[in-house]
Amino acid sequence: MMKKTGIKLFIISFTLMVYVTGFGFNSKSLDNEMDLPNNAKDKILASVARVDLTPPLEMKFALGGYGERMNKPAIGVHDKIWAKAVALKKGGKKYVIITLDVLGLPPNVKPQLLKKLGGKGWNEKNMMLLPSHSHASLDMAALNDKNLLNSPQIGIFHPELLEFVISSLSKLINEVDKNYKEVKIGTNSMLVENMNRNRRGDPDVDKNLTVTRIDTKKGNPMAVLVNWTAHPTFMGEKDMMVSGGWPGYLQSGLEQKIGKGAIVLYYNGAEGDQSPIGVGGESHYDKAENYGREMSNKAFQVYQSIKSNSKVKFDFNYTTIKLPERKVHPSFMETGGAEYNLTPEALKAVLHVMSPENTGIGSVRIGDLLIVGAPGELAAGLGLQIKKSLKVKGIKYPVIGGFANEWISYILSADQYNNGAGYESSVSFYGEGLGEVIVKGMTDVAIPLVK
Repeated sequence: MMKKTGIKLFIISFTLMVYVTGFGFNSKSLDNEMDLPNNAKDKILASVARVDLTPPLEMKFALGGYGERMNKPAIGVHDKIWAKAVALKKGGKKYVIITLDVLGLPPNVKPQLLKKLGGKGWNEKNMMLLPSHSHASLDMAALNDKNLLNSPQIGIFHPELLEFVISSLSKLINEVDKNYKEVKIGTNSMLVENMNRNRRGDPDVDKNLTVTRIDTKKGNPMAVLVNWTAHPTFMGEKDMMVSGGWPGYLQSGLEQKIGKGAIVLYYNGAEGDQSPIGVGGESHYDKAENYGREMSNKAFQVYQSIKSNSKVKFDFNYTTIKLPERKVHPSFMETGGAEYNLTPEALKAVLHVMSPENTGIGSVRIGDLLIVGAPGELAAGLGLQIKKSLKVKGIKYPVIGGFANEWISYILSADQYNNGAGYESSVSFYGEGLGEVIVKGMTDVAIPLVK
């Protein structure tokens, strides 16, 4: 009896040791063992994942951002592009933010992704897709299944590429929608000088760098959201290697600084007229890397100042608005027409096929952070107007999520549209009233989350 009892005690002791230390099971920490169930009503839960979004070169996919590339395929991979997701749960609600190192998304991608997912609690209201707008990544027109124009300047629809992107994003969301952990969340921001400018010469420049950290309940880093407003345009039309641009280097640089497996997700702001100010480098790729590394240094400063806590407000909202009548800007032939080799008559046909009549606008609140999505390239002045109105109402860190879910066009004020915002006005496809309509829609969808 003594021998059997001793054996039993040894087994029990050994089992407890395995449970506590993770011996033999490559356990990272006690966080895995101490998670609360997913239905814990008073706790905020999160999960994070990433997927390599770099297509095989054999697919011969085009890079987006410049009509002068004439739909030529990428010749190599300078640095990989990624899609990353952070999913949040509280009570009976869940929400997923997905960032992508791509130029933008046409209106068909989100609906097709939801169809691929087949429900599982996901819908248009609780998902926000946020492309970085890299000009050395996948061509947006190649993902648009309504693009049957076969125009090299605009970009040619590539069914295989669309399937690759949809399948990759579906795998990402299925992966992130499990293994939720109780987390603590915090946000802070700082003004950054001499890193971006208004490329139209207007006075409006959004200098706010906003960082949100999501930690396990023991304080280990899980995910970091970074919002900074500028075009990723160091690479030009002759640069034909895939790259996430400076946002890619911002993310990888910050991940290296934080360590411990943290995943950094970058999302752009109201960058319709915002350009980066270069910090040097021999090639365009060097300039992008140097800029991204410098921004990662600044983001790390903000990250280190954040105190995360478990008591955070979490909610989201979504609405669909009707867009103004689609129209061709009078100056289109001087800028956009020249780049895309289109007449005003041809553009009218393009807009009728490829530009939506309605758009969805979403917002999500995570503690002191409130992200409100802009379905295109919002001018900085309009973005600052929205952020100011939300701050007045009590939101500590309001930010714009640029290119949210789909790209409809540049979004300008009536004055910018009518008085020569150059290229931006010629690629604004809904007339002088678009800015007012979008600002109202963004404000209206965000206000209910203020309380």
